[in-house]
Amino acid sequence: MLRVLTPLFALALGAMLVPAAGLAQGGPLRIEIDEGVIEPLPFAVPDFVAENAAAAEFARNIARVVAADLAGTGLFREIPAEAHLARVTNFASPVQYSDWKAINAQALITGAVSVDGNGRLNVKFRLFDIYSEAPLGDGLQFGGSAANWRRVAHKVADQVYSRITGEGGYFDSRVVFVAETGPKNARQKRLAIMDYDGANVQYLTDAASIVLAPRFSPTGDRVLYTSYESGFPRIYVLDLATGGRRGLDDQPGSMTFAPRFAPDGRRVVFSLAQGGNTDLYELDLSNGRRTRLTSAPSIETAPSYSPDGRQIVFESDRSGVPQIYVMAASGGEARRISFGQGRYGTPVWSPRGDYIAFTKQHQGRFHIGVMRTDGSEERLLTASFLDEGPSWAPNGRVIMFTRESAGAEGAPALFSVDITGRNLRRVPVQGSASDPSWSPLLP
Repeated sequence: MLRVLTPLFALALGAMLVPAAGLAQGGPLRIEIDEGVIEPLPFAVPDFVAENAAAAEFARNIARVVAADLAGTGLFREIPAEAHLARVTNFASPVQYSDWKAINAQALITGAVSVDGNGRLNVKFRLFDIYSEAPLGDGLQFGGSAANWRRVAHKVADQVYSRITGEGGYFDSRVVFVAETGPKNARQKRLAIMDYDGANVQYLTDAASIVLAPRFSPTGDRVLYTSYESGFPRIYVLDLATGGRRGLDDQPGSMTFAPRFAPDGRRVVFSLAQGGNTDLYELDLSNGRRTRLTSAPSIETAPSYSPDGRQIVFESDRSGVPQIYVMAASGGEARRISFGQGRYGTPVWSPRGDYIAFTKQHQGRFHIGVMRTDGSEERLLTASFLDEGPSWAPNGRVIMFTRESAGAEGAPALFSVDITGRNLRRVPVQGSASDPSWSPLLP
């Protein structure tokens, strides 16, 4: 188990965090990501200094993961090591700013790694604004087991990202998804979990039955999903620590699907189909009490709470074609917020509360888009044969989704895109994958 320490008190946060000496606050280096960035900020990450022999491989690997995290955002461009004029061989040595200016670096990340006799890593890092010739924020030190070296690297990258963009980080997080194998007309599906960048894949269920739509709890310790193991869709909740699971709201003659946790983690909203009608319900996990939220002859599905838990956005075809509606979390009258051409579905409220992401189908193409919570400022971020199922990063600035290719050999894959639409990337997952759900930042 990992620990986190600050200079004044201890917290159980999953890594060790203390200030490195000799660094001041401040620095003008900033990226405003809401406006989009055409020219990425050039940065340099020399291999971290290995302070003992056992740390050599970790020092290289951690620096590479930090660089990959930052470059993968599209906001940063790494200056390769072969272009470096200066060499960092001692973490305490002063920075030769002129050498980094000569290669047009704007940010410099230096670090050092040691491994103690118990196999625990200690990783120090500093961030420098080259043109201001000053550190940007305090130096920090993280610690944890050697097995968790990638998490330590992601934590360093989160700190760098936050200091330069002013936004929260998202690298130290996980994604639960559906791993798929087999031909297009007979795919086997099982739940899997991985780091946000596709590393450390683990399988949570077998392929004995179809599983769909996994969704993280607000604390990242549980996953809701839909399984067809009984022959009909039914919602289950899986405890990630123990592997235990249980079915929710097993009503004879009904089908339950499209679940999502409330922000407090104590309630679940979902679709229930019974007697030819599909409506939204809320389930209290503590006592099993079920509350009906909608009552209409239309299909109501894909609900998602606002971050404050007061509202729910959902998909409904009550107007004739699927559109997006918002109502109070307690139910009642809903207002339509999507009015563009085409069909809208799978709305998901941003964790920041400022946008709703959605899937849109129009003129034979599928799109991932975002709109303000009142339906204004609609912006399409992607277009392809089939894009669907957006899921927000913890900082509300990146979206992961499923993209399926056309044809008999077509297969689903995971992609990500930022809210500017400029940085579309495939997530490197081996094999086919769909239905991603992004966790909160790890503790």
